[in-house]
Amino acid sequence: MTKGLYIGTIIVVLVFIIFFVIFIIKNKRKKRLINELDKLEKEKNLLINVPVLNELSKVEALVKNNSKLEERYNTWKLKFEIIENETIPYINDMLIEVDFLIDKSKSKEIYEKIAEVEIKLYEIRTKIKGIISEIKEITLSEERNRSTVIKLKALYRKLKKRFMDTKADYEETVKTIELQFETIEKRFEEFEQVMEKKDYEEVIYVVKGLTEMLDHMTIIIDEIPEIMLMGKNLIPKRTEDVSSEYIKLTREGYQLDYLNVEYNIVETEKKVNAIFDRVRVLNLEDVSFELKTILEYYDSLFNDFETEKLTKKYYDEGLISFDKKRSHVIKVLTAIETKLPEMKKRYNLTDETLDNISLLKKEFSEIEKDYDKLKNLEKNHSFPFSKLNAELEIIMLKLTKMHERLNGFLQKVSNLKDDEERAKGQLEDIKVLLKQSKYQIRKNRLPIIPDVYYTELSEASDAIKEIQKELSKKPLDIDTLNVRVDTARDLVFKLHNTTAEMVKAALLSEYAIVYGNRYRSSKMVINDGLVKAEKLFFKGEYKKSLELSITTLDVVEPGIHKKILNYKK
Repeated sequence: MTKGLYIGTIIVVLVFIIFFVIFIIKNKRKKRLINELDKLEKEKNLLINVPVLNELSKVEALVKNNSKLEERYNTWKLKFEIIENETIPYINDMLIEVDFLIDKSKSKEIYEKIAEVEIKLYEIRTKIKGIISEIKEITLSEERNRSTVIKLKALYRKLKKRFMDTKADYEETVKTIELQFETIEKRFEEFEQVMEKKDYEEVIYVVKGLTEMLDHMTIIIDEIPEIMLMGKNLIPKRTEDVSSEYIKLTREGYQLDYLNVEYNIVETEKKVNAIFDRVRVLNLEDVSFELKTILEYYDSLFNDFETEKLTKKYYDEGLISFDKKRSHVIKVLTAIETKLPEMKKRYNLTDETLDNISLLKKEFSEIEKDYDKLKNLEKNHSFPFSKLNAELEIIMLKLTKMHERLNGFLQKVSNLKDDEERAKGQLEDIKVLLKQSKYQIRKNRLPIIPDVYYTELSEASDAIKEIQKELSKKPLDIDTLNVRVDTARDLVFKLHNTTAEMVKAALLSEYAIVYGNRYRSSKMVINDGLVKAEKLFFKGEYKKSLELSITTLDVVEPGIHKKILNYKK
């Protein structure tokens, strides 16, 4: 019973808490909606209190004798009356309805109505803002336009003073500029008349016209002196200088047709005249740019003239250099042509070498033709020096390459002679070396000469004969000769080394045996070793004899080999 009562109490308390929370939430939401409604009410009241009527009263004072302004005034007044008498009451009704819905707690309908009210308020605010803006355009027109015109008058006086102080700089445009100043003065008078009539719509166009005219006059006053300086002084002087320089260079032989100087001078004069037709009516659009372009063109012509002068200098120097190299090539080719029959007899020249000579002659002939054409073009003044110099550089490059190949051929011919002389010199050296080898054999009177010596001697002698045989041939095959010389040199050196080693081994072996005689009687092993060494010596096996002698003596006298090897030294 007690437990049931406890649970019942808890349920009652929970229900109470839930209802209490719901009540608080509803109450807070209602307060928030009421605050939102109050905010919308304030916004509506502010729109009603905007100073539209005050602004309309200002316009009403200006309406007299101005039908256009009166018509606009009535339009503004009607728009505001519609807002005041129709739209605002409609919003009041909507706000009352929202208040009613808040009491009924119909959330969805409340938010829809609030959104609708906000949209209507925004529309009214925009319309009222537009009306006030249009009204102020009229009510503030006089003050604003007066301020603008005061600044424009100050600019006008400044421009006119500048013009009057430097009137001579404007030359034939003076009268037109004076008329333009008179027109501007009339526009200032027109402004006063319109302001007196309080025709504020027309005032806007008058002020705008004055602004544009003075902006244009600023450009005129700023630019015409410079335009006159360029068109009347700089360009004519530059034209005269260019024409004078062109005639001078043409008489000196320069070909300048590619620059179209005469035609372009005529065209630029026409262009300047056309420009000044526009300047006289004060149309300065792109005038300064066009005149500067003409001056730049004349500057570029002077640069072209200087380039031609400089190029002619390079061309003349190039001709001198070409003639020197050409003369040298002619001498070399003539010398080759003169000596070629003798060279063919003396040396076995390959078909490739002979073909290269023919090709060099043909190539030089083509270079000569190109050079003759170039000289004719120069003589006939057919091309500018820049073009002639470019062609000369191409021909010079061909001649240089041909000259390099010609030098290569001469080097090859020179190498043939050098190889022949070197072969003859080496032949004599080889013969001397061979004689020295024979002399060593005779001088040392060896008991036995090994067969290897005679074999190498025979090979070396035959190789020398092959050199002599090759040198006696006509024409001479240098490649074969070089092979013969290399072979003979190797064989003779081989014989020389064999002879030297053999003689050295024989002398040292003989010395070792003689030196060892002192130990023969004391030690049998020494005697036996030396006997064998003697036998080898008389068989001509000198190296083996030496090795056996040293080995035998080393038993009684360690290190004897050093003493024996130093014997010859």
